[in-house]
Amino acid sequence: MLIGFIRHGLTDWNALGKIQGQTDIPLNEEGRRQARLLAERLLQEPYTWDFIVTSGLSRAEETGSIIASTLQIPMLEPDARLRERAYGQLEGLTASERETRYGKEWRLQDLGQEKDPELLARGLEFLEDMSNRYPESNMLVVSHGGFLAQLYGSLYKDRLIERIGNLSITILEKKDVDWVPRLFNCTKHLMEKQTD
Repeated sequence: MLIGFIRHGLTDWNALGKIQGQTDIPLNEEGRRQARLLAERLLQEPYTWDFIVTSGLSRAEETGSIIASTLQIPMLEPDARLRERAYGQLEGLTASERETRYGKEWRLQDLGQEKDPELLARGLEFLEDMSNRYPESNMLVVSHGGFLAQLYGSLYKDRLIERIGNLSITILEKKDVDWVPRLFNCTKHLMEKQTD
């Protein structure tokens, strides 16, 4: 079983450095272009993908729809367990706005943000559920940067720590009880087509 985790394409809030969280911000034109580039890459690679599931937020849903259409595979019903962390009062704020309002230690304050254990519990539950329901399938999953960073950090005990890029793909293979990374946070499809 393979799961290809994809971070959704660029949004206007991404470009401005604003925390989106569960605020439903749509893709912008660059995000749509990124999704098409990844879809074209996936057509050329040897992996076979059976379906796509997304978080249900519009930026993930549209990214998934573009890829599903190109690969001619179905999209399952959205799964809310894949949603970005809820950031409470921080949603919509840039880094400087967060510091101005709440100080440099804003991360340590309770501003309505979802806690790490809650986020990880739903991410790990999703993995377990999918491996039980679709053990012979290869699926693409479109989710969010903060969610994916926490999930990878939990699975690999801080071995793979880096910013999760928009439209990056990480491919995990289920081997016994472990999820083994075949590819991590790869955005080569975006680099190769910069002149388009």
